[in-house]
Amino acid sequence: MTKPMPARRSAAAIQRALDSRHDMTAQPPPPPPPGWRASERALGWGTLAVVALAAALVTGRPWVLALAAAPMVLLALALPSGPRPKAVTAEAKVEPRRCFEGEQVTVRITLSYDGEPARLDPGITLGHGVRLDHLAVGPHRVDLILTVQRWGRWTLGTVDVDVYDAGGLARRTVRAELGEISVFPLPRHAGLTPIPVRLPQRLGEHTTEQRGEGLEVTGVHPYVRGERQRRIHWPATTRRGTLQVHQFAAERTADTVVLLDVLADVVDPVTGVSSLDETFRAAAGLVRAYLRTHDRVGVVSVGGATRWLQPGSGQGYIYRIIESVLEVRKDRAYRTEGLSLLPPPALPEGALVYVITPLTDQRIFDILHQARGRANPMIVIETPTGDPAVEPGDTEAELVLRLWRADREAMRYALMERGIAVVTHRPGETLDLALAPLLRTRIHRGTR
Repeated sequence: MTKPMPARRSAAAIQRALDSRHDMTAQPPPPPPPGWRASERALGWGTLAVVALAAALVTGRPWVLALAAAPMVLLALALPSGPRPKAVTAEAKVEPRRCFEGEQVTVRITLSYDGEPARLDPGITLGHGVRLDHLAVGPHRVDLILTVQRWGRWTLGTVDVDVYDAGGLARRTVRAELGEISVFPLPRHAGLTPIPVRLPQRLGEHTTEQRGEGLEVTGVHPYVRGERQRRIHWPATTRRGTLQVHQFAAERTADTVVLLDVLADVVDPVTGVSSLDETFRAAAGLVRAYLRTHDRVGVVSVGGATRWLQPGSGQGYIYRIIESVLEVRKDRAYRTEGLSLLPPPALPEGALVYVITPLTDQRIFDILHQARGRANPMIVIETPTGDPAVEPGDTEAELVLRLWRADREAMRYALMERGIAVVTHRPGETLDLALAPLLRTRIHRGTR
């Protein structure tokens, strides 16, 4: 975990931070003092002059007064020749406000002031999950290039710009708020879309066992008056002596709901992989795969406040789905207490429910019991979090590890005993590896 940075950093300190490429995170700094005040240069020279005068009075030696002459002369030479800027304002422009993990965000802070150009010295306080990659300071602007490292809603932070007068003896601080940014998770690659046995009566791209107006030929049947003559199967007609026509399988669309377990965020002690990150990346991959086949997809996140979006379709719907659950991570504020009932519109009848969970919190069984009570076909995608670290020779810790593994195995067995398919998605792998075994047969409704 990175340590908080100081509330203010000079340009030199920021440049050293750029070289080391460390995360700079901090709490919002206190408001800057209003109006003009003495700069570091004026305070330094004034302190030197006062110390020299005090030394002359204490020692009684007049020649010590000569030590105070140099800073006094410098102060006189540095006095501004004209009036200081009266109105100083700063305006921040951030592009883009929505992006994916690992992408860069450009920030331009434009300063407006009257009078002669003055020197600018920015002090930057960044929010969590943001890294500073580049800093450039001009006469009237400050340019930043930031990299967002994790998904969520992040407050970018603040930039306090010190505006110095022409002589450099006085400064005034103006603050620019960078606002908030929405960072989407990178979807895991997924191309397979398992479907349940029963599908809604809507046209789609999934073939069913029922007859219908599709493209896949499933057999032949006797001609019925009104059927298209171009569908006559002449070889079968010749063999049977009666008109036979092609029989097609109906093509339907599927309703899919992705249920996210955000009850806890478990970090692998070896790799540092976050279960919450893997959960959302896997969910984004599933949503994108089903939307590509023109299915309707919804999302539900449980943990703290229950957030949900009823199934919809369209390629742009993935952004609505992701934005509906981004509040789960907002500036590292994380709430997991309490569970609420799933609203009926969140789980339509017959919809295939994907539950993405690390299987570390027993409370997820309460949610699964609610979903199972509505007789929805269900698939549980487990995101492993790694075994707890155990030091060699620690027999008690080894026994606890065995019990921990047995508890997780019991949770898997309890799910499969109820007829729920359980697959494992490992970090770095495609979802197709986990979903491939489910293509052998369609998903049935389990027992309640």
